[in-house]
Amino acid sequence: MSGPRMTHWTVWAFILALGLNACGKKEETATGATAGETTVKIGQVSPLTGPQAHLGKDNDNGARLALDEVNAAGVTLGGRKVKFVLVSEDDMADPRTATIVAQKLVDQRVAGVLGHLNSGTSIPASKIYFDAGIPQISPSATAIAYTAQGFKTAFRVMTNDRQQGKVLGEFAVKQLGAKRIAIIDDRTAYGQGLADEVEKAVKASGGEVIAREFTTDRSTDFLAILTSIKAKKPELLFYGGMDAQGAPMVKQLRSLGIQAKFLGGDGVQTSEFLKLAGAAAGDVTASSPGLPIDSMPGGPEFRKKFTDRYGAIQTYAPYAYDAAMTMVAAMKMADSPEPARYLPMLPRVERAGVTGQISFDERGDIRGGAITMYRVRNGKWEVLETVMGDAAADKK
Repeated sequence: MSGPRMTHWTVWAFILALGLNACGKKEETATGATAGETTVKIGQVSPLTGPQAHLGKDNDNGARLALDEVNAAGVTLGGRKVKFVLVSEDDMADPRTATIVAQKLVDQRVAGVLGHLNSGTSIPASKIYFDAGIPQISPSATAIAYTAQGFKTAFRVMTNDRQQGKVLGEFAVKQLGAKRIAIIDDRTAYGQGLADEVEKAVKASGGEVIAREFTTDRSTDFLAILTSIKAKKPELLFYGGMDAQGAPMVKQLRSLGIQAKFLGGDGVQTSEFLKLAGAAAGDVTASSPGLPIDSMPGGPEFRKKFTDRYGAIQTYAPYAYDAAMTMVAAMKMADSPEPARYLPMLPRVERAGVTGQISFDERGDIRGGAITMYRVRNGKWEVLETVMGDAAADKK
């Protein structure tokens, strides 16, 4: 009797051991680790649907290109080969959706986040990443408030709106010769924040703000606002917002016979604006943080790689690429993809990026950024001038 009973228990012990081993393998795979390789998830958030989808996909493609190159080159962290996977989410340029998406990425245990694209989405999402201890590098959020909150997890690789607004306001008065200036913004963190800085700079330069109006980032009919502004005889209209509104606005401006010059920020300085505005885009002036693509240290090479794979660059793809590469550089410095270990390395990063030298100040802002002014000529954006950043002025 003892013989058969021992055999019976031995069989069950063997089956139990197999089951435990299988469970262990399943759990190990779920954490992203396989034999000799670790999967590291990095989030990317931008509007992938809606009127700003062309910009969101530009960010997504820039980040994807970077991680594909990193994976092709091979990276080892903590003695294990690493494969980076981009987890891309759509926040629809909506602040509420942005917080939902941010929590989703936290729950998926991403190692870091590239984004969001808009300031209005980056700002509320940044609190969620901060609470979770997850580093966030935005390629394109320019609102001052984003890094002014004091969250040590928030960084950006693009110049903020303090400098951009100052350059725009001074350019309007001193270069374009406008004294009577009307301002419209879309009431987003980006549009309103940039418009506020432009207003300050216009007044400091001796100009007069004769009207300050607002719309939304979903509107396309601006006839009522423009008719009201027309009666005040502006010499220049500044719009703080994105191309999906800027293009119909400039078309309606011309249809009303308003001869005022049209000025915008980086939300307007896109190839999509040229397509949407058509002939009305002629003589429009706009700014964009950073150097022109041909003047970027790695610009021409990046443009060829990117356009061969994805088509024309909208605006922010080189910055999304640099944001991804900078996050990976910090992981290499820490020899770990764990947020708690590589986060302290981000303020110490010093690297040559596609867009220029990448390093951060104590707030998480890029050091020594530049602003470039463009004007539409023959259906294309033509470089007018580049103003290099003043680090001391940025800290005021």
